[in-house]
Amino acid sequence: MLIGYARVSTTEQDTALQLDAFSRAGVELVFEEKLSAIANRPRLEAMLYCLRRGDVVIVYKLDRLARSLGDLLRVLERIKACGASIRSITEPVDTDTPIGVLMVQQLGAFAQFERSMIRERCAAGTRAAMARGVRWGRPRKFDWNLAEKLHGEGATPFELGERFGVHHTAVRLALKTLRAQRGD
Repeated sequence: MLIGYARVSTTEQDTALQLDAFSRAGVELVFEEKLSAIANRPRLEAMLYCLRRGDVVIVYKLDRLARSLGDLLRVLERIKACGASIRSITEPVDTDTPIGVLMVQQLGAFAQFERSMIRERCAAGTRAAMARGVRWGRPRKFDWNLAEKLHGEGATPFELGERFGVHHTAVRLALKTLRAQRGD
């Protein structure tokens, strides 16, 4: 039996491309997941559980199956232990042959290397942006220094909360933190 495993990393992404390719390949049963490969993948586990001797697991690309070479090798070992094999639609992979197994391992190693390089470039870009003063997250509603100045002029935490659009307890905490930083 041809069994497909389709995965995208987030619920905003779509598996339509993978499912269309499975349909053209004659896949009879599809397990679909919308989770990061880092998370527990219940549909992958269900697929591995139902595999029987002679089944062929079809994936669009190997990186849809695993997040690292070690993870890929563990999944491949489980597939092999069931007497099943794996085939990729977009890559020259078929684990029914020794060269196919070698290709899976090579592609898995390259995919892991590519992810490491992307992670390294992202971290370097983040460090460079931080050095330029770029800040992440939503803009702050609350100006701590202005709040402290106004509080010194007699504004209450409740009034400051109203002015900045935050809860008065946030104002109290900010003022307390500022006093602690100065050693008051």
